[in-house]
Amino acid sequence: MRRWSCLAALPYLVSPAYGAGLGPSSGEPAAPAASERASSYIHWLEERSMLQQARVLARHYSGNSIQWQHPYGQPQPHAAVARASVWFTAYPASTIAASPGTSVISTLAEERLWSAFQAIGIQGIHTGPMKRSGGLRDLGYTPSIDGNFDRISFEIDPAFGTEAQYKAMVAAARSHGAIVIGDVIPGHTGKGPDFRLAERAYADYPGLYHMVHIEPRDWGLLPPVPAGHDAVNLTPAAVDALQKKGYIVGQLHSGIFYEPGVKDTDWSATDVVQGADGVERRWVYLHYFKQGQPTLNWLDPSFAAERLVIGDAVHELGVLGDGMLRLDANGLLGIERDPTGRVWWAGHPLSLTANQLIADMVRKLDGFTFEELALPLDVMREMSRGGPDLSYDFVTRPAYDHALLTGDAEFLRLVFQLMREYGIDPGRLIHALQNHDELTMGISHFAVHADETFPFRGGRLTGKELRELVRREMYDRLLGERAPYNLKFGEGVASTTATVVAATLGIRDLGALKPGDVERIRRLHLLLAFYNAMQPGVFALSGWDLVGALTLPAASVRERLADGDTRWINRGAYDLLGSNPQASQSAAGLPRAVALYGSLTEQLQSSDSFASRLARLIRARAELHLQSARLADVPAVQAKGLFVLVHELPDKTGLEITAINFGDRAIDESVPIRGAATRSKAIDVLEPQAPPVGLGPDGRVQLRLDAFEAKALRIKGPVSP
Repeated sequence: MRRWSCLAALPYLVSPAYGAGLGPSSGEPAAPAASERASSYIHWLEERSMLQQARVLARHYSGNSIQWQHPYGQPQPHAAVARASVWFTAYPASTIAASPGTSVISTLAEERLWSAFQAIGIQGIHTGPMKRSGGLRDLGYTPSIDGNFDRISFEIDPAFGTEAQYKAMVAAARSHGAIVIGDVIPGHTGKGPDFRLAERAYADYPGLYHMVHIEPRDWGLLPPVPAGHDAVNLTPAAVDALQKKGYIVGQLHSGIFYEPGVKDTDWSATDVVQGADGVERRWVYLHYFKQGQPTLNWLDPSFAAERLVIGDAVHELGVLGDGMLRLDANGLLGIERDPTGRVWWAGHPLSLTANQLIADMVRKLDGFTFEELALPLDVMREMSRGGPDLSYDFVTRPAYDHALLTGDAEFLRLVFQLMREYGIDPGRLIHALQNHDELTMGISHFAVHADETFPFRGGRLTGKELRELVRREMYDRLLGERAPYNLKFGEGVASTTATVVAATLGIRDLGALKPGDVERIRRLHLLLAFYNAMQPGVFALSGWDLVGALTLPAASVRERLADGDTRWINRGAYDLLGSNPQASQSAAGLPRAVALYGSLTEQLQSSDSFASRLARLIRARAELHLQSARLADVPAVQAKGLFVLVHELPDKTGLEITAINFGDRAIDESVPIRGAATRSKAIDVLEPQAPPVGLGPDGRVQLRLDAFEAKALRIKGPVSP
């Protein structure tokens, strides 16, 4: 049906007269009038717009009793964790098909893959964005510019597969006791039918976006649009001039994707576009991210953005069958200029309202949500009172990498102390290894609390000083001559977990790795997996982690790096099943990354492999029900590299001690364990045959850890108050 409608519209759009405003030449049959051609195209766009798709979908739910079967007004983190506490985070563009001609989605539905996932203990797969993304020029779709985070339709991207294949993947997951986790992108879209209709001032569509039409008398403030482009990024001076005229709030200074000559500000201007009413307009629109990702307006009288995003969520749950959804960049949903002239664009109260609205609807339909955004602890606390059920752990991720890189866990211990002060429950966090983004080092809490002082290394530093020190120490070890295989991106580093570990070990040349080097990388990689897994909440790991992927040489993805987005080096293609060895790249064109550990099929045949050792770690976690435990204490310690957490296990069945040595020297230290009964015994969870460790009369346990070693100890019995 879609193909037929495309063909029906084609005669109006391919004629030389289209767009040029010319009449038919002498002797040719009369073409449809310009107004008729424009009306046909408007109709063609509307049929394919997300706002229209949401309108049609809503009819199946309005007045339906399905809306009243589940509680929804409060976040339900423990119920969300109980549904799936170990996740595989996929990246469709990096997935090498199981065989030539097989789609990405069919590959992720493979029985062999789900058998491997079940053997490891994976209970959920977060697919990453899989819906059609990119843009639309006339009748032609243009490709995604940001890894499918520029959604333009509810339909599955044909590059990944079909809706039927997606539903088969959901069924495959369910048959192995797992769920599929999808995505909603509430902050922006791509330049698809919705944006093209907004440019034409059609119906409610301009209300979707943070866009303002500029009066013709002020077009002189706007630069010309370069040939072959549909918009031009504005200079700071142009933004200031438009703000002075009262059109827009002004400069955000967000720093997101900034690249001189590519993105100098968060504002762009369209070319002259003839509207559905025949009026020519130029628009200025906001885009926090890339120019092809116009920002949605969550406070417009049409409430068009709400209708589109809620419709997308309903489609994910009710049509595709997902059990949970990510809310991407969900802290950027409000913007205003305050009386002092400051532009408030991150953490605006409107974001809280919008998140509550989306999360309530998802819970109402028996799903859960999580947010993936680095936020200060006080904002995280506010967000946790409503809205998403879970939050990505961008709080401790840079801190634990700092501990590994420096051999000093003091910053990590400080972060946990602050989390306790702000009431941030680790049990509602998603503790992840690598994801599709860079190793984020914004360390946002200390940026917002720049003037507040914090204890560190025997003195006190302001938040600004502490942030700068930690980032400098990490940059020094992760970039440049010491680690030329990583690249800077924004306030972070484009890297894989394996290349973070390689930098820690002082390995400079990844092309000269020996078997001993690979084993050392694998050992420290498992140490980071231990840190993330042996906590309450969700443990998540990526395909790059499972195969031990290295970063791609920058030259192999040079074209993708042209706009300054260096993250493509950490998104190399991987073959989880090892069944397509001839493939040199993914279907999306990403080169195959060097995989230090091999495929899951190979690894699960060896008890000493990364995947097999990971499976033992996850089994121990499940046996303890650690995902549902409560953080009871973060004991003070003396050794620089030592980090200890004490968890109260569910139903007061005892305590679990997570002890990690991030340093390269052995540790032998007595650590107090609050709540443990005197003279009790601590059993090594991963080495149950090892002699129990007795607690002294003062409630202290002796921890002996080799360099880069971790232990999980269990103390059975009732917990003392």
